[in-house]
Amino acid sequence: MPGLGTIINVFAIVAGGALGSLAGSRLGDRVTRFLTVACGAYVIYLGASGAIEGLLSSELGQTLSENGIVTVASLLGGTLVGTLANIDGRINQFGAWLRDKTGNEADRQFVEAFVSASLTVCVGAMAVIGAIEDGIAGDHSILFTKAFLDFIIILAMSASLGRDCAFSALPVGVFQGSITALAVLLKPLATALALANISMVGAVLIGCVGVNLVFKTHIPVANMLPAIIIAPACAFL
Repeated sequence: MPGLGTIINVFAIVAGGALGSLAGSRLGDRVTRFLTVACGAYVIYLGASGAIEGLLSSELGQTLSENGIVTVASLLGGTLVGTLANIDGRINQFGAWLRDKTGNEADRQFVEAFVSASLTVCVGAMAVIGAIEDGIAGDHSILFTKAFLDFIIILAMSASLGRDCAFSALPVGVFQGSITALAVLLKPLATALALANISMVGAVLIGCVGVNLVFKTHIPVANMLPAIIIAPACAFL
């Protein structure tokens, strides 16, 4: 059944958010802050390990310098496009709209929690490649694995940032579901090199989300999202 992987993924995120918020309500601010840092550190590791693996990979014929050029070009081009389109601002506006519509107007952390969680579980190779495999071959294994990882990540983030993280299930459902639906059209473009470029650049973006969580900075990761489109395009240049 095409789309089953995304459906399971969505339920896993909601379950993780529910359990995490229950656990977080029993913890103090100091403990939840440490949980946020620990979660952010893991996300940084997740991103850094994926990026380094992609940069050092030579199996697909690209050298280290070529991988680096693809990554930098994708990030620069993507950030330029995303900044001009103000994707970060639009996502934050949607988060604020969602906060008001769900009766959480008094929750000052809602937008931060929603955006951070959404970017963590949406950006990355597993989301894109898993959704494509789901649609093309009916193979749900990648998204099932991602569902388990997202359950753990959202549980930890919800314990520290609140139940608002569970709303990241919405963009995951839309994003992965759309890719699965378009998988037949995307199949000719889903070469090994294109998918490897997505993995490499997506890992860098995930690392940036982790930096935001640990250091309380505001790297506008959403503005960098078009890099995920530019990265596979570089495979055909």
